[in-house]
Amino acid sequence: MLQTDLANTRGHVMVVDDDELFLESVSTNLADAGYAPNPFPGGAEAINYLCGQPEADLVLLDWKMPGITGIEVMQRLRAEKINIPIIFLTVLTDQIYEEAGLLGGAVDFVEKSRSFAILLRRIELILGGDKKRWQAQKPAEQGAHENLVMRYDSRRALWRDINVDLTLTEFNIVAYLIEHAKRDVSYREIYDIVHGEGFMAGDGEIGFRTNVRAFIKRIRQKFRDVDPEFTQIKNYPGFGYRWLDGPEQ
Repeated sequence: MLQTDLANTRGHVMVVDDDELFLESVSTNLADAGYAPNPFPGGAEAINYLCGQPEADLVLLDWKMPGITGIEVMQRLRAEKINIPIIFLTVLTDQIYEEAGLLGGAVDFVEKSRSFAILLRRIELILGGDKKRWQAQKPAEQGAHENLVMRYDSRRALWRDINVDLTLTEFNIVAYLIEHAKRDVSYREIYDIVHGEGFMAGDGEIGFRTNVRAFIKRIRQKFRDVDPEFTQIKNYPGFGYRWLDGPEQ
C-alpha cells in the first residue's frame, strides 16, 4: 500500500478500482498533484481499511467491480456511519445509475474517459474547504408549520410528533425550504446548501438538477415513512421546489 506523509499533502484520497493500470495511473497523478493517494484493488480491502482506521478525506470509487460493487461499498460505509465524500468512477451514463448513487450519498460522478484534469478539478472543489454552505439557524420568530417541528439545537425534525431520520444536510434543506415557504426555491439554491456556492457536479445544469432531485426524493421518502400522506414538498418542473403549509392546492 502506498505510504505518504499526510502532513505535507493537500488531502488523503483513497482510490478503489480493480483495473491495475488505471489504479496506478490515477494514484500517480494524484501524488504529482500534491495529494496522498491510497490505492485499493477491491471493495473489501477499502471497507476493511476504513472500518479499522477511517483516515481519508475522499474516496474515488469504481462503480463496477467484481465481488463487491461500488454501490455496495458505499452502502456498507454508510451503514457503518462513515460519511467520507465519494466520487464514483464510471463508464455508465444512464441517469438511473446516477440517481441510485446520489440517493446513497455519493457526491459526484466522473467518467473514466475524462481527463485527469477534470477529475482533479472535482476533487479540488470538494476538498477545497472554502465553499460557503448555508447552515440552518433558529429564526428569531419561528413561524408555525402544520405538523412540523424543527429542533435546531439537535438538528431533528418531527412530523406529527414522530422523528424523521434526516441527515444534517437533509435537515438544512428542509429548514431552507420552510424558511422560504412563501416562494419557490430554485435547484441552484438547494444545490449550494449541499455542496457550497460555485460547485458543479455531473454534466453542468443537468448534473446539479439530478443531484438535487435525488436529495428531495430521499427527504420525501423519509417523511412518507412516517406519514404516507405527506405532500408538503411540491416540485415546480424546470425551476425547483416549494414547501407547502396545509393541503396541496
